[in-house]
Amino acid sequence: MPTSVPSALGKTTTKKEIVDRIAAEMNQPRADVKRTIQAFLDEVIEELGRGNRLEFRDFGVFEIRERAARRAQNPKTLEQVEVPARKTVKFKTGRLMKVRVDGAEDDEG
Repeated sequence: MPTSVPSALGKTTTKKEIVDRIAAEMNQPRADVKRTIQAFLDEVIEELGRGNRLEFRDFGVFEIRERAARRAQNPKTLEQVEVPARKTVKFKTGRLMKVRVDGAEDDEG
């Protein structure tokens, strides 16, 4: 599967690409950087799984939200179906991320 796949708003960057860039920038073995990043991601998942809120200043906040049960319609059969309540992860962007994302188009031009 190719990396850096174009999408509607830009390209898709993979974890491998980020690991490679950080390893080069920090002059660290790629395997060490990969383990560190994976450990971080695993901890984020664990904390969210416990129902905890994660706050990374200027980056953003991850929190669990409860989505209410609702009725929906199957588009193929037009049958009414019950969609059960479920939990989902909400991400609210931090100040620095908002500034960077809003200015992203200027950097591409």
